[in-house]
Amino acid sequence: MVREGLKRLAALAAAAAFLGCVPLRRTPPPAPREFRGAWVASVANIDWPSRPGLGAEAQRQEARDLVALARARGLNALILQVRPGADALYPSALEPWSEYLTGEQGRPPSPCYDPLAFWIREAHAAGLELHAWFNPYRARPSSAHSPLAPGHVARARPGLVRAYGDQLWLDPGEPEALERALAVILDVVRRYDVDGVHIDDYFYPYPVKDAAGQPVDFPDEAPWRAYLAAGGTLSRPDWRRHNVDALVERIYAEVHRVRPTVRVGVSPFGVGRPGPGFSQYEELYADVETWLARGWVDYLAPQLYWKRDSPGQPFGPLLDYWQGRNVLGRHVWPGLFTSRILGPDPWPAEEIIGQIREARDRRSGGHVHFSLKALRGEAGAALAYDGPALVPASPWLGAPAPQAPVVSVKRTADGLRVQAADCPWLLALWARYGSAWRFFTLPGGEGTLPGRWEGAPLGPVWASSIGRTGGESPLVAVLPEAPHGTP
Repeated sequence: MVREGLKRLAALAAAAAFLGCVPLRRTPPPAPREFRGAWVASVANIDWPSRPGLGAEAQRQEARDLVALARARGLNALILQVRPGADALYPSALEPWSEYLTGEQGRPPSPCYDPLAFWIREAHAAGLELHAWFNPYRARPSSAHSPLAPGHVARARPGLVRAYGDQLWLDPGEPEALERALAVILDVVRRYDVDGVHIDDYFYPYPVKDAAGQPVDFPDEAPWRAYLAAGGTLSRPDWRRHNVDALVERIYAEVHRVRPTVRVGVSPFGVGRPGPGFSQYEELYADVETWLARGWVDYLAPQLYWKRDSPGQPFGPLLDYWQGRNVLGRHVWPGLFTSRILGPDPWPAEEIIGQIREARDRRSGGHVHFSLKALRGEAGAALAYDGPALVPASPWLGAPAPQAPVVSVKRTADGLRVQAADCPWLLALWARYGSAWRFFTLPGGEGTLPGRWEGAPLGPVWASSIGRTGGESPLVAVLPEAPHGTP
């Protein structure tokens, strides 16, 4: 991506040092930090698995390939959709298996295995965070085709579910709907070593129209009447927003009660309030600005799916809007419509590169690609990052910084073999080649650094330990500077 530009800057810096314009840096700079995520969508088999009904080993191989792609492109996080519609891409006592795995809701993969546990192992082995993505209210997407399984909420508790357009929805006005969604999320947080919990922009559904082109109101008359009968005084729109607020607040509080280091993220529609065109505040009943202001998210990934020169909703000013409401200093990482580089009327890869540049200019600290499949092939290769980066730390979570690593090194024919004892997550390494420092990460604290980089030999190496929430230990020298005049 900005690979060529970074190489030019590094070459200029190296040349300047060689010519005596700047002194040679003896210690490394701060580690690069940037959230580089991608959504992995299971609904309609967008990303994984590529189609329903694949055998278990074929599913696992596709997952391995996608993790390898993410690592090769320089990502450091994946956001895997595990509950597209009151179903599960993992064994669950609460909801049936998703049809996007096998083609039939309720039928497990064959032979049976745990897809979420497999994804977590593969992602962590590659040094990637794995965030579990839930759709809390959608009960059946329009792309679903198989019959509902007996354990699906629309059959087990039909009074909680509303038909709206060509989909089914858990009614946010029903208190039990919130409790069911929360129970599913907490079940995953308790049983799986996920790095984050993520929900997207589907709260109350996007409005649909009838055959005459008139908007159809969401059919929540029963819980609305029950609310009024119990003495409720809010207007109906404010009551709906209150229902969604309660979900987001509870998810944040309960996830951190169970596992304080798991980050909670929300990816809302990209236009705030008030804004041009569609209003998620009025139509989805999502008061996102309040969630950010009250600290009910650890990161916000607003879906800024418009070009930089879009006449009504340009990328940069939209990002400015959300950053301007980030009064608590949480993470705001824009969602990028990277998949627009594919298919008919494609965007050029330069549009996404330019959006990343604008986000960096605004010090956003990261971004998320929709979706991972867009990083395949020649167009995706143009978006590859020049080296790894650490996920920005989340100090408000209170996790202590790790201890400095104890590292052993051994020169080999391939380079320098590195191994750290008790590495909590990643070993971060700075290696100097000639006059230029190069950054590396080793998942689990073990791996090999190349003996040469762009023709220059390996010089001194420094290391730090990185914790699961991004905290960094002090740097330690693991391969000291060679005495002057020695190789």
